[in-house]
Amino acid sequence: MVLLGAFAGAFALLGLSAFTSWPVGSGGTAGGTVSTTSNPVLAAEAGECLNWTRPDLTDIAVVDCAQQHLFEVTGVADISAAHGPQAPFPDDAQWQQISQEQCVQMSLTYLAGKFDPFGKYTVGPLNPGERMWGQGERTLRCGLQVAGPAGGLLPAYGSARTQDQSDVYDPGVCLGITESRSVGDPVECAKPHAYEIVGVVALRPGDYLPPGEQDRLLGVECGRIAAEYSGGADLKARGFIVTWDTRAPESWAAGSRLVNCKVGAVPANNVLTAWEGSVRNPNAPPLTTSNPPQTTTVQQDEPTGAPLHSESNTSSSAPPSSGSDAPETTTTTPTSRSR
Repeated sequence: MVLLGAFAGAFALLGLSAFTSWPVGSGGTAGGTVSTTSNPVLAAEAGECLNWTRPDLTDIAVVDCAQQHLFEVTGVADISAAHGPQAPFPDDAQWQQISQEQCVQMSLTYLAGKFDPFGKYTVGPLNPGERMWGQGERTLRCGLQVAGPAGGLLPAYGSARTQDQSDVYDPGVCLGITESRSVGDPVECAKPHAYEIVGVVALRPGDYLPPGEQDRLLGVECGRIAAEYSGGADLKARGFIVTWDTRAPESWAAGSRLVNCKVGAVPANNVLTAWEGSVRNPNAPPLTTSNPPQTTTVQQDEPTGAPLHSESNTSSSAPPSSGSDAPETTTTTPTSRSR
């Protein structure tokens, strides 16, 4: 088990971006009539999930966590003791501090102490907004969200308390590339991207598997998966490499065992190369996933709150280092980045 205290210091080093306020006079329950006077966030408790489709969150609703959602409530924080009736609405820096003080430990407790700092979940708040603050509201909802490599929100399915927290994507998903040549959020494969996901490998349970052993196992398995995915295409001759992620000890301790196999263009001068299209066998049957594939990120006016976690294994702007003697296969190790 990952001890709660093991991450407390790490979280303090991570920053928050802008915060989104609760929508006023909106929301309801999924599939029901939306009330013009109620706000579902005001009644949301730990274990409930929220979803929305509008950029301003005015259609936010409580949904079953098994369904698509964008925010899983981990607890309610009352900050009235430190921010009395006459206290001004906090600025971004103050909200950052409030979130770190209130939401980090609450979310770790919600996860029973198991949190993958390189995983798919991020910790963030929903604050009451300036208008409701002026009316005396001093509670905020802390929660978990899934964010892409560049910080865009992705839909989540199932409660975080029961999910493998590995930062993986479905086969067929393409990860974009940013202007700085780092890995971006999921995009359509017809657009420029850094990687195409070709498969997911489940590493064995038990004691931690050192990176070298992970590389040896994944070098074989990802090569096999890529060949099957591409219909046996000569990827090396086409200028592609097969790469994979490895799991850090902290991720392993949190129970993360899933790893992506992916294909990318050969780096140029040690920098990721953008490419378009797909290496998938055009004659293969359609891909099937348990949930809709994550090919796009959710657009909204502002982030709901900053991800408080170390970054994903695919986030480095530098291409992966070699994980095999064969030049067409590489591995990606956990790194940190700024959003």
